[in-house]
Amino acid sequence: MIEIERKFLVTSDAFKSESFSNKTIKQGYLSSVPERTVRVRTKGDEAYLTIKGASNETGLSRFEWEKEISINEAESLLMLCESGIIDKVRYEVKLGDHTFEIDEFFGANSGLILAEVELKFEEEEFQKPSWLGLEVTNDYRYYNAYLNLHPFTKWESR
Repeated sequence: MIEIERKFLVTSDAFKSESFSNKTIKQGYLSSVPERTVRVRTKGDEAYLTIKGASNETGLSRFEWEKEISINEAESLLMLCESGIIDKVRYEVKLGDHTFEIDEFFGANSGLILAEVELKFEEEEFQKPSWLGLEVTNDYRYYNAYLNLHPFTKWESR
């Protein structure tokens, strides 16, 4: 139940032609305090309730618990969420032994594209695709819970 991932900015849309999957995601937060987030998400025709703990010192690892729920339950819970809903399309790209999840944001976070790769351990090596840019793993501004409250389009410096 410990999630280990690294997060990067994306420098081009070349990932779209390499992807094997894409799904529309809508998500909101029932709680977005730094110590824990409680997220409701619809992803295509699936829905989930997710609880995440605070990140460790490196920013790479944190507790994550997730439970599949019905679309109807998710839609009801989304109405209870804090203001702002994250709207994005998630693309998946397989490279070597890893799958990159690339999120193209819309609405209040339009213009932002992030890639994440999950690892088995923090020091694990992985192939980096040509469209992978600056690493932002330790930058809290790129957490979805932060983006929900402080949309990318309102940032003064990007």
